[in-house]
Amino acid sequence: MPEPFKNLINPALVRACGEHLQRAWRDFDRRSFERRALAGLDALEMKARAMQIADALEATLPPDFDRAAGIIESALAPAATGDELDFAITDAGLAGWIGWPLGEFIARRGQAAPARGLQALHALTQRFTGEFAIRPYLMNHFDLSLRTLARWQHDPSPHVRRLVSEGSRPRLPWGLQIKALIADPTPTLPLLRTLQDDGSEYVRRSVANHLNDIAKDHPGVVADWLDAHLPGATPERRALLRHASRTLVKKGDPRVLTAWGLGQAFKGEAEFSVSPKRVAVGGGVVLSLTLRSTSGKPQTLAIDYVVHHVKANGSTSPKVFKGWQLVLAPRESRMLAKNIRSGRSPPASIIRANTGWTCRSTARSSPALHSGWRADETVAVAPPFRLSCPARRRNTGRTPARRLRRWRCIPLPPAPHRHGGGRWRKGCRPAPGWPRTRRRHRAPADRVRA
Repeated sequence: MPEPFKNLINPALVRACGEHLQRAWRDFDRRSFERRALAGLDALEMKARAMQIADALEATLPPDFDRAAGIIESALAPAATGDELDFAITDAGLAGWIGWPLGEFIARRGQAAPARGLQALHALTQRFTGEFAIRPYLMNHFDLSLRTLARWQHDPSPHVRRLVSEGSRPRLPWGLQIKALIADPTPTLPLLRTLQDDGSEYVRRSVANHLNDIAKDHPGVVADWLDAHLPGATPERRALLRHASRTLVKKGDPRVLTAWGLGQAFKGEAEFSVSPKRVAVGGGVVLSLTLRSTSGKPQTLAIDYVVHHVKANGSTSPKVFKGWQLVLAPRESRMLAKNIRSGRSPPASIIRANTGWTCRSTARSSPALHSGWRADETVAVAPPFRLSCPARRRNTGRTPARRLRRWRCIPLPPAPHRHGGGRWRKGCRPAPGWPRTRRRHRAPADRVRA
């Protein structure tokens, strides 16, 4: 089983941080820092771990922010010079995931001295990233932060130049949303215009993600950007703009499709099929598409497909996936196929929550796809999650026994499907022979109906 992601912030990281901070400041109370930072650390999730270490830093570093920031800067490892991302603490100093709580400390304590705080983030982002820590500065000191980013767009370090774009993204995942830039993204457009042709692919990818953020609230801005910057673009810029257009292409935005030479109605016939009609979790389906052109000219086609995920209330949520991109010659017929396989068995809680995993009569509903696959007539789930969790039909009370007999009942682990105290969650019932109180043992195999 892979190591939990949260363990990237671990006790060894805390102790190494204490060691390097004490090296930079002899009076640092390392024992108090480690006691505060390590208290119950193993039980916390990743962000909570970072916040607890930041709390310990606030309690043990000097109250004067300029002095505290200087100590952190002295404890850092040498700055990265290229695009490498394998930051880690070494004997030379701090780098890597310890940068999250260090950045949080700078974000909290630096608001009273924003220029000094931004200077500290300039150093930190070359050892981890300052994209989360800079966002409170953009929210509280917008003009100063933008002037600073304008200087940094020409910095020799690609990590600093990336921070200019990544740190100012309106909707950065895991980060605070910058409401001012969601409402009006124009202040950052000059920065993106400079960085879109940056020599570092690491920086250019951030610019693409920034433009994609803007597309979610201001599609016209990105469409205008394509009109201005796509004609005559280098291969590197075209790759950036294609990645920046991904959300609007999936939505079928007419201007964006036209910019990429798409969007015209297909002239011809199309036949689509999905097989097999019944699949097990961990299995897969084949999407088959036959195209027959009736046009006398070549047609450039971008073909996506939509999976309708079944939600807990029985409704569906569509998600668009990339299918094929091709040029269909005049009068050409072509057959396309794509194998789609569910990557792994979903958690039992997801299986429980979605009616898409229940068996339904083909006379009343047709199969649909889910994050694994929803199978019609038979529920088949790969170990270690074995399912016996029929959902109730609306307004009919308990599911009729005649339908229960058609289900394949197999043992259900007690913990994931049940509330504390031994109560079964709504919509779930135990397999035949399964104990209704919370116990550690499984149902007798000879009492489970197959």
